[in-house]
Amino acid sequence: MESTTKHLESASNDGQKKREVTFSQSLFLGLQQVLAMDLFIPPVILAGMLSFSVTDSTMLIQMTFLACGIATIIQAGLAMKLPVMQGPSFVPLSALAAIGTTSGIGVMIGSLIPGAILIALLGNPLKVFSKVVRKFIPPIVAGTVIVVVGLSLMPSAINSIYSAEGSFGTNMLVACITAAILIFCMYVGEKSKTKLKYMKLVSVILSLGMGTVVASFFGLVDFSSVGASAWFQVPSLFAFGMPEFELHAILIMLAIYFIVMIETTGTWFTVGNVTDEELTDKRLNGGAFGEGIGCFVGSFFGGTPVTGYSSNAGIIAITGVKSRKPIIMGGFILVLLGMMPKLMTVIACIPSVVINSVFAILCVVIMMNGFKVIKNVPFTERNMLVIGVSIMLAMFAVLIPANISQGLPEIVTYFVSSGTAVGAVTALILNLVLPQKLDDTEVTSKVNVTIN
Repeated sequence: MESTTKHLESASNDGQKKREVTFSQSLFLGLQQVLAMDLFIPPVILAGMLSFSVTDSTMLIQMTFLACGIATIIQAGLAMKLPVMQGPSFVPLSALAAIGTTSGIGVMIGSLIPGAILIALLGNPLKVFSKVVRKFIPPIVAGTVIVVVGLSLMPSAINSIYSAEGSFGTNMLVACITAAILIFCMYVGEKSKTKLKYMKLVSVILSLGMGTVVASFFGLVDFSSVGASAWFQVPSLFAFGMPEFELHAILIMLAIYFIVMIETTGTWFTVGNVTDEELTDKRLNGGAFGEGIGCFVGSFFGGTPVTGYSSNAGIIAITGVKSRKPIIMGGFILVLLGMMPKLMTVIACIPSVVINSVFAILCVVIMMNGFKVIKNVPFTERNMLVIGVSIMLAMFAVLIPANISQGLPEIVTYFVSSGTAVGAVTALILNLVLPQKLDDTEVTSKVNVTIN
């Protein structure tokens, strides 16, 4: 691994935008991109919310890998033509769980299809997505949405640790050890300038593995179902049943899709900066088309909506390889892994307390990445209202008592079940409605001049 990386680094030229890579290098870098994604976390969390069995959880993880692989190949190879890895988004989890538990899995799957088609059409042939991005998604909205995603998902992770199988003391011990391992690996990997820097790339895998070992000492691990799983199996379409279409569920997922697009647009701009590629209107519209088609294909397998993963932009920056070939190779690797149910069963058997302790830390990371975007926004009274009120209303939705939410109309129940949806829509509306003054855009530049 180290020699391959050194070879890649030695081949770099500052004047080059892209570097030619061989098949073996693409395979190595593509695998590294896949390992850095942790894309099994969202389907595992969703499976827990839907009270899936180990068999169904395995299938959901398998279908998610397959859908993300196909979506990556479409996006990087044909649509946007930038090195963007596609993975399952955290944004729709609460809404999908609400739809699935209230109206059934068929309705949940059916709710994914119309929104995916609409997103694709807005990209191509309508070519209006780029105009929407330029007008409605400034950094203050994008950053606030990312903060709200992390913050609104955190209570679910924490409650799942409390309610996991096992005693309270045991669960807390296993969760703390797992979280501590993850934090240690992330910190050492970030600070180290030696080969230990790779600890950050594999930090989630290491923490899940070691957390599972700790949990096994308390009888919380059962891998008995792994032996019965096949090594290789071609997935089937609509494995969880045929889609059913209900207007309320579709409308909620339409709103969720646009929030996902806010999230993924931020990733595109990050990748554009890392690769020195301009995000032209053609690329933005192509990206929307690719994401829509990827989500559409993913819905056939029962997977969650896909989004561009910003963590992969960091790997591009570290290696200096800006070619699309490793990303496309990563897509093929995901498709191959999606056809290996035995591996997916191993993942599904990881104790929920271990999964959710890692999930809780990831929520913190997501939230802080949002603050990194917001920090460049002037903290005027108007902007603080946009950010603060959006977060407040998101928490109102997250903390709403069950007896109140159950008494609301069905479409309202779906909507308030997702704190992310409430916070994101609030940020979008407040940014449009509240009058913007000169200070709301100029304070940052004045501060930057002072610091420099």
